[in-house]
Amino acid sequence: MTTRDAQPSDQAGKRFFPLRRPWRIARNVVVGVFATLFLIWLVLYVTKGRFLKHPFESIAGKAAGRTVTVRGDFQLYFDPFQIKFYAEGLTVANPAWATRPNLFEAKKIDTRIAPLSLIFGKRRFYWLDLAGGAADLEWNAAHTTNTWTFADTGGKPFEMPRIDRATVAGTTLRYLDARMRLLADLQIDTINAVDKKIGKAVGLHGTGQIRETPFRVVAQLLSPDATVNNGENKLTLRAWAANNVIDVAGTLPSLTDVENVPLQTRARGRNLADLLGIIDVALPNTRGYSLHAQLVKDGVDYRFTHLAGRFGDSDLAGRLTIKDGERLRLDSVLATRSLDIVDAAPFIGYNPDIVAANGAVAAAAATGAGPQRVLPDATLPVAEMQGFDAGLKWTIRDVKSRNVPISNVDLTLSLDRGRLALSPLMFAMARGNVAADLIFNTRVRPAADSYDIRLSPTPMGTLLAGYGVDQSGTTGTVKGRIQLAGRGDTIHDSLANAGGRIAFIIPAGTFWTRNVQLSELDIGTFVQKMFEHKLKEPVQINCGLIAFTVRDGIAAADPILIDTKKNVMLGRGGFSFKNESLDMAFRADGKKFSLFSAQSPVGINGTFAKPGIDVISPQLIGRAGVGLGLGIVASPVAAILAFVDVGDAKSAACGPILAGAHAQAMRTTKGKQRDDVGNGTTAKSESGKESPADKRKQKKKFLGIF
Repeated sequence: MTTRDAQPSDQAGKRFFPLRRPWRIARNVVVGVFATLFLIWLVLYVTKGRFLKHPFESIAGKAAGRTVTVRGDFQLYFDPFQIKFYAEGLTVANPAWATRPNLFEAKKIDTRIAPLSLIFGKRRFYWLDLAGGAADLEWNAAHTTNTWTFADTGGKPFEMPRIDRATVAGTTLRYLDARMRLLADLQIDTINAVDKKIGKAVGLHGTGQIRETPFRVVAQLLSPDATVNNGENKLTLRAWAANNVIDVAGTLPSLTDVENVPLQTRARGRNLADLLGIIDVALPNTRGYSLHAQLVKDGVDYRFTHLAGRFGDSDLAGRLTIKDGERLRLDSVLATRSLDIVDAAPFIGYNPDIVAANGAVAAAAATGAGPQRVLPDATLPVAEMQGFDAGLKWTIRDVKSRNVPISNVDLTLSLDRGRLALSPLMFAMARGNVAADLIFNTRVRPAADSYDIRLSPTPMGTLLAGYGVDQSGTTGTVKGRIQLAGRGDTIHDSLANAGGRIAFIIPAGTFWTRNVQLSELDIGTFVQKMFEHKLKEPVQINCGLIAFTVRDGIAAADPILIDTKKNVMLGRGGFSFKNESLDMAFRADGKKFSLFSAQSPVGINGTFAKPGIDVISPQLIGRAGVGLGLGIVASPVAAILAFVDVGDAKSAACGPILAGAHAQAMRTTKGKQRDDVGNGTTAKSESGKESPADKRKQKKKFLGIF
């Protein structure tokens, strides 16, 4: 071969030599990398990566913004291509403000992790074996942050990784909400997941305390497979607290997110007051109840809508909002179709079960009142009333009452820092209307209470029909007002020192009593003794006023004056709110001459709980004695003179009566001031002793206290 022939070959070799060199470099680099990786893998595999314990604690701690510690054995290596992670005594610290040192700790974690999932941010665990895990979830006092949201890393909450197969045993969960004063310590049942599926519901159970009330809870996660894949969290929960059973069911976007999520709730128990008492809300006692509603939490508001159910024999519907802010507040709008009057007994301090079984007197005694008392001595829950605020609008269509027909109740309630106002309270009663404003102000001690009750013109026949009065022949009406103010933390105490006025006005009409008995006071007998005939026709009433002036809990007639077609009915005496005693006397003076008229007072005595009639008075016995004396001295005809009514009763002017005026304003039809209606004082003091002034007045009258 010549030199010329060899030149092309040499040039070709020179031309390709530079291309072979980079390839060799790349090959050597790749081989070096793989060799290095293999060496690293080999070192990790041989050493199990135990020497990475402290670097792991540092890197993981910086990533979480928390201190991460492994107290026991640690392994981190490829086995062979999956990342094996094993740690004993792993802890993740809580923020410094938390009450527990660790957010999470576990006796043992043994898992296999997909390497590429860590690179692309979608963490995938091939399998997980977790033993003795304990999580601590806690809100700060201001409810602005929690322990499971890593504020130092962008404020992102912990997200559950994807797990193909798992065994989780001995896991506990603690939840603390300082603002709600809620603490729960829960144990999670053992979880076994295969092929990314747990299959059956995961249960948990435990105990806790909300405010001062302990509770027990059992719950189930019904969608565990969806939960571990960051899907829906369908759960049910049942809790027992203060003799109540509470059920909650719903679907959460995450296990720790309940904001603006509709939850179905149901509660039942023997006393609704016990349920709300858990959050320090004072409510009158109730009989057994069962209620259900939809609950939505929106910040500090807990809204219960579509509320419906029963308490006792009464129904209830509406909505309720509980605002758990700086000051607890309840706002509700409620409606009842039918309210059993027994279920309303707690509103004045009576135990409804005692009322239903043994009556109002027994219920009053149970509040601390003395025997034969009806005014309750149940004390206002002053501390609770000053601890929360409330607003209530409650309408009631019908009230099931044995005696008085009541309907169309419209109640507005306001509680503002210890001042409770039922204003206005309106309802229809016996085809008449009642409007009331009741104030109980516990801001001052003892409470300052006021009662203002107005009765619009109401048919007496309808009003008394429930007590056995035959309505036929009764066309009269009655209207009135009660204005009282006193100091005390019970209804009895506030009335026992109250002052004010009570007045009931009776315009023209007729009144007929037959087969009547009212609270063991035989009104039929009373009226018959007053008007001294068989009541074969209705009493024709021109006008009437039954009024009392109340001073320091003692009510004195001021006046009692009823003018009828044939008689003038007068009354004296009064009653006491202190001991609930009655001491009144009534007399009917005829306007026309009449024979055989006893003309002696008929007394009402006893107590509010057991009033009685005294138809045999000393005056009647005295007149009988006079008649007997005349019969002996003169003749039997003369004895009749003792029972003659000369018919000198002075007809009353109806103007002052219909105006509800005091006794000193009463006049005869001729315009003269009446001297037979008293001056608004009782004939006897509370001790039962007659005052000197009363004795002087009685000496001027032939008929004793009149």
